Amino acid sequence: MKITGARVIVCSPGRNFVTLKIETDEGLDGIGDATLNGRELAVVAYLEEHVIPCLIGRDAHQIEDIWQYLYRGAYWRRGPVTMTAIAAVDTALWDIKAKAAGLPLYQLLGGKSRTGVMVYGHANGSDIASTVDEVLRYKEMGYRAIRAQSGVPGLNKVYGVSRDRMFYEPADANLPSEHDWSTERYLDHTPKLFEAVREAVGWDTHLLHDVHHRLTPIEAGRLGKSLEPYRLFWIEDATPAEDQEAFRLIRQHTVTPLAVGEIFSSIWDCKGLIEAQLIDYIRATVVHAGGITHLRRIADFASLYQVRTGCHGATDLSPVCMGAALHFDLWVPNFGVQEYMRHSEETDAVFPHAYTFADGMMYPGDVPGHGVTIDETLAAKYPYQRAYLPVNRLAHDGTLWHW
Repeated sequence: MKITGARVIVCSPGRNFVTLKIETDEGLDGIGDATLNGRELAVVAYLEEHVIPCLIGRDAHQIEDIWQYLYRGAYWRRGPVTMTAIAAVDTALWDIKAKAAGLPLYQLLGGKSRTGVMVYGHANGSDIASTVDEVLRYKEMGYRAIRAQSGVPGLNKVYGVSRDRMFYEPADANLPSEHDWSTERYLDHTPKLFEAVREAVGWDTHLLHDVHHRLTPIEAGRLGKSLEPYRLFWIEDATPAEDQEAFRLIRQHTVTPLAVGEIFSSIWDCKGLIEAQLIDYIRATVVHAGGITHLRRIADFASLYQVRTGCHGATDLSPVCMGAALHFDLWVPNFGVQEYMRHSEETDAVFPHAYTFADGMMYPGDVPGHGVTIDETLAAKYPYQRAYLPVNRLAHDGTLWHW
């Protein structure tokens, strides 16, 4: 089955998405997510100028060989742009292969390892009381795992807190907006948040929290230790992970589980973290870590060290990635949890999908392929709009900080 064409579709039904569509001489096509939040057009150029010309005429069934060609064949390897482009090709080819077999994608990966995929939702509020209300609302919706984020007294803008409680889109401006940050205020406030949340929901709900790379390792250790009484499922991105050894210091000070990896692009970004068992959950994604082919390698490697998956699933990943991720989640033996932020009605209309949510679980569906399509006519009504992620500055002196 030869690849006869491939093209990139860019649309913005509430936020920007980049989709790669691959076509074959047997009439089958497949799509892959190529969205890199805030840097979307960099991936578009990489695909159109460097990848698509190399795909035409190749056998669509040779997924592994094409993956190696695009990875090993590029002298400048890895990085978010390259690996997102490779992921789009890989996901589209898996979609085609599953359609050719007449099977849902999870069957080609090895079949089900569980009946459904536990997901966590995002509850947030401007203060502790409103966050508690949102956590309780998510629990009423059936969620068994809930991420809690709260505004911090004295800070104007805090990561994870949005005006719209169901949808959070951080890429919010034509040029980067600026948020403020105070580690001292945050470390004082967060244990109070989880004391109140745990008292409200009891012990049968998993609670999660995202630090978003804001702390030094020793500060992260202090946070983890202070949250131990509230038995969190994990704290995420406690410190920037370029220095994988930094997590060793955190481990020495807390038994709160650690998760990291949504911005990782390859197994090399997490190799040391996994080998030394410095994390409990790896959050690499289908779209940013080289597609299903490479994410399987990361998960298999992690399983040797009892590290489980917890794939990123915010709204900057299109429904195409969510569909592929759910098939991966249903199969992967060392599954932990899947992040799930609901897309807008406009996005769901552009990307019809087979996956469903019920009682805190997601189900990818049983249609052939990964179960997500794109309405190109509708997508054309939502042209690209430049949008940047914010930057962060320390509240007391304006020093640029980690966002």
